[in-house]
Amino acid sequence: MTKILVVDDEPQLLRALRINLVARHYEVAVAGDGASALRQAAEWHPDLVVLDLGLPDIDGVDVIHGLRGWTQTPIVVLSGRSGSQDKIEALDAGADDYVTKPFSIEEFLARIRAVSRRSAVQEAELARIQIGDHTVDLTSKTISGGVRLTPTEWHMLEILVRNPGNLITQRHLLTEVWGSEYVKETHYLRQYMTQLRKKLERDPAHPVHLITEPGMGYRFVP
Repeated sequence: MTKILVVDDEPQLLRALRINLVARHYEVAVAGDGASALRQAAEWHPDLVVLDLGLPDIDGVDVIHGLRGWTQTPIVVLSGRSGSQDKIEALDAGADDYVTKPFSIEEFLARIRAVSRRSAVQEAELARIQIGDHTVDLTSKTISGGVRLTPTEWHMLEILVRNPGNLITQRHLLTEVWGSEYVKETHYLRQYMTQLRKKLERDPAHPVHLITEPGMGYRFVP
């Protein structure tokens, strides 16, 4: 079941969207402001985000930037802002589609289906990734050449490779892999990154794919 996070500060619209999406067998969570949206996205891992730009605490474009800092989850903007500059800013920030209010529910659902299809194709393309001399298959969780990873190594690697080119912060990795109570244990990251490089990089001392951003986090470079 596809998980959709709907973010809007209009309770009536949230209720209507939830009813329509649940009726079509989507699993739905809602948020009324930007901070709640970012928190729920990190905890719930939706397959798609529907986002209003006019939120009471954080501008929707900033929410898009916040999401794109660590995830490629599709984002459909649903906004009363109809100006071309608003659309350009949202799409440049990383939104996948833009629907202007008022809207037809059937058109909205068609946009959701279209974005979901594109995401599925991209997911299939991401399933096999080349790192050095090795092919990493995320679907079967295998690596060519008989390389074996521990469950923790897999979890850390998967977060990185599913977000190619994006900086993944130390805090996010620690929270996702070990839990929020471990956000200060940055030595865990150094230890496991060293192990991953030894197993996957051609020259672990001079990595070209699993890159450290000092003091900030890590980045996967295809």
